[in-house]
Amino acid sequence: MPLKSLPLDEPGINLTSMLDVVMLLIIFFMLGSQFTEEERQYDIQLPTVADTPALTGQPDEIVVNIREDGRISARKVEMTLEELAAFLQDAAERFPGQAVVVRGDAHTEYQHVMDVMSTARKAGIRNLSLANRPRESSP
Repeated sequence: MPLKSLPLDEPGINLTSMLDVVMLLIIFFMLGSQFTEEERQYDIQLPTVADTPALTGQPDEIVVNIREDGRISARKVEMTLEELAAFLQDAAERFPGQAVVVRGDAHTEYQHVMDVMSTARKAGIRNLSLANRPRESSP
């Protein structure tokens, strides 16, 4: 007995949703370009000021390194405590929330670390932290 078979339909791709997305993107970019053109139409002379604070966020933290022998360096420049005080005071004046990280060598005298922390506090630094690394756990 012969079985009746129907021809198989070829699979097709429905492009309707992709065309909808493309049309929405075209409309979005057309409107966006219109806004930028309107913004450029204004001929404005901005006023000038002598001293302006930075409009961006706070700068990166200042890392103060204390070597084993007590030498101090900040931003790859070796300095004395007096030079560090001037450097940090200048930074604190420019950015009131300036962060400072003190990285003392594990074998340095504790007095060197305390001297740097005291200098930073006197310079007006309030965001002060000590760097460390986690101890490797023993099995």
